[in-house]
Amino acid sequence: MNTQEKYKKYVNTSFLKALEPVVVERGQGSKYIDPQGREYLDAFSGISVVNSGHGNREVVEAAKAQLDKLLHCCSYVYYSIPMADLAEKLAQITPGALQKTFFGNGGAEAVEGALRLAKQYTGKFEFIALTHSFHGRSLATLSITGNAMRKKGGGPYMPGVAFAPAPYHYRSPYGQKDPKMTARLCARAVEEVILCHTSNRVAAFIIEPVMGEGGIIVPPPEYFEELLPILKKHGIILISDEVQSGFCRTGKMFASEHYGLEPEIMTMAKGIANGLPLSGFIAVEAVADSFTPGDHLSTFGGNPVSCAAALANIAFMEREKLADQAAAKGERVMDKLRGLKSPKVIIGEVRGKGLMIGVELVKNAETKEPASAEAAAIRKLAVEKRVLFGLGGFHGNVLRIQPPLTISGSELDQVVGVVGECMNEI
Repeated sequence: MNTQEKYKKYVNTSFLKALEPVVVERGQGSKYIDPQGREYLDAFSGISVVNSGHGNREVVEAAKAQLDKLLHCCSYVYYSIPMADLAEKLAQITPGALQKTFFGNGGAEAVEGALRLAKQYTGKFEFIALTHSFHGRSLATLSITGNAMRKKGGGPYMPGVAFAPAPYHYRSPYGQKDPKMTARLCARAVEEVILCHTSNRVAAFIIEPVMGEGGIIVPPPEYFEELLPILKKHGIILISDEVQSGFCRTGKMFASEHYGLEPEIMTMAKGIANGLPLSGFIAVEAVADSFTPGDHLSTFGGNPVSCAAALANIAFMEREKLADQAAAKGERVMDKLRGLKSPKVIIGEVRGKGLMIGVELVKNAETKEPASAEAAAIRKLAVEKRVLFGLGGFHGNVLRIQPPLTISGSELDQVVGVVGECMNEI
């Protein structure tokens, strides 16, 4: 019985339409290699995780060295050196006064913890999130996710959640032609949501500074110019969800830095340890210290091996200036993608920051009818050409290009070339 047959018989994948027909045996740099030695160019990074490249030797060696010392001790029962060192490093590299980190294992766990902490600090119990958002697959994180397709069959969800319009200019809810005005109107709508859709007991507003699953939606700076005074007026703290956009992905260490944001709480996961399971939420000291004994814990949170890998990963990112690399490579790739033409499908918009790029495909430039089936066909055809990228967006019509940040210029050219070929061949 081969790997695919074992999956069919023993692994629960009924929640998927299908897996990509790729058996991954190992990875190196920007490539996956299957058991037959065939190489696949990975332009998705395991959903934006291996930012420092597959098989990064510095990360691997740090993990190996820690394995020989200690695998587990429960870092919230005893003092763990790697967790302490990583918490110190995160306080140094995150924006504003963020200082104290709680470590978990996955992004949803980090977001759930951030919500819990916001309630504890403010004494309030409601949340505002955005339409088109995605924050995880647990009950609470799906409750603050603004996409019914991610939530189907899982309700009833957590009460006390209201949604404001995402600053998604390409599909502006206000029909504006000026992206700055779309941003301002979407931000101003938050106050209406507070007054009309909540009991004005809102603990926190949560936002992805660059929205990932929603289709790589990039808020204009004007959005935050309008938003932040509204939050301050109503005593609402800001949670920046950097699970996908953090660790150099957008051309900054954290996407919040593009806007000068100084959130009270920030969540992180994915790229933190380049593939080892680790997550966290970091808060300013006064907020973090609002937890009292018995309020929170994680048995595996802050695992010494994952923390050692994360420290090596961050050191590599800083030395190699991966944020600067992502910014330069991303601009070049987006320019090339905007130049693609096809008689069979239309690129409605190419958007992103750094190497977090979305290509929205439509059937008609005027009506903006989503080309969802065509996008799925392009992704499938690209797999046959051994180039892998993601698919997302509210309508499933956005190609998601999020490769390892170490990817070479020639490999990026290959990704763009294959996207163009597939657009013409579907």
